[in-house]
Amino acid sequence: MLKEGIEGFCMALADSVPGVSGGTVAFIMGFYDRFIGSINNIVFGKAEKKKEAASYLLRLGAGWVIGMALAALALSSLFESHIYVVSSLFIGFIAGAIPLIIKEEKENFYKIGKGVLFLILGILLVVGITWMNGKIGGTSVNLSSFSMGLGLKLFLIGICAISAMFLPGISGSTLLLVFGVYMPVITAIKGILHLELSYFPSLAMFGGGILVGALTVVKIIKLCLEKFRVQTVYLILGMMIGSFYAIIMGPTTLENAMPAMSLNSFQVISCILGFIMVLGMQMMKERNDNLSKKASGIMMWWESWTGTVSIRYKIWKN
Repeated sequence: MLKEGIEGFCMALADSVPGVSGGTVAFIMGFYDRFIGSINNIVFGKAEKKKEAASYLLRLGAGWVIGMALAALALSSLFESHIYVVSSLFIGFIAGAIPLIIKEEKENFYKIGKGVLFLILGILLVVGITWMNGKIGGTSVNLSSFSMGLGLKLFLIGICAISAMFLPGISGSTLLLVFGVYMPVITAIKGILHLELSYFPSLAMFGGGILVGALTVVKIIKLCLEKFRVQTVYLILGMMIGSFYAIIMGPTTLENAMPAMSLNSFQVISCILGFIMVLGMQMMKERNDNLSKKASGIMMWWESWTGTVSIRYKIWKN
């Protein structure tokens, strides 16, 4: 349970930062396929698959909720006051992740002809969304004053935001900024945690959109990973490359807008720390994979040994 909780916690921290996607963390830490597959199984799978998926997602979700609550209560002020430190950290995070992902998916990346257009599309998609945020973002709404019009808007935004959060490279937080509800949602979550129930109807509609979006977009992502994996991994790589631009422009999207990151505001130490964090995650993943292989080998040996003993016992008995 601890492993899945940590994974969910890391996803939430990434989702709370404009320009960074929780899907990127899932892809880097090696549980993206399982994450997408579990959400698909919870809706479309058979009873046994549903039970397994629900157990996994509950553990992952517990870590995510803790991480998002921490972001709402404590980290929102950190993003405002030390945005260049946080942004530099995630630049290092993604810079370290890209070569690792290429290594993990090397068989697919060899097929450049099939993927190069999707690479370009991924870059343009993230850059375009970030550019739109700079043009139309910045408006704000009060989520404590609920209306049906506001509720419908939040429902549709929830669908778009969760779709982005599932895709590495596209930040759900950036989409929330584009629609002008990033800080209002953070404020509403903080208000609910302080038992200010006037925020509940708005967050309920937003949560409903997230649920509907999760049930529809995951099926599409799973199908793409199974049927068009080369194109999908190139698209994901393009979105991750495009997210460098999103992170650089992140400070301009804050409630108290700050200049985009420059060479002068770039924090080298934070970037290196982010790079080291990715290496640590990769080492943890490889260690878990090795332990799983050893455990599988032991189980196979045990089954073989007990089978041999059983056969010999029957021969001896006869």
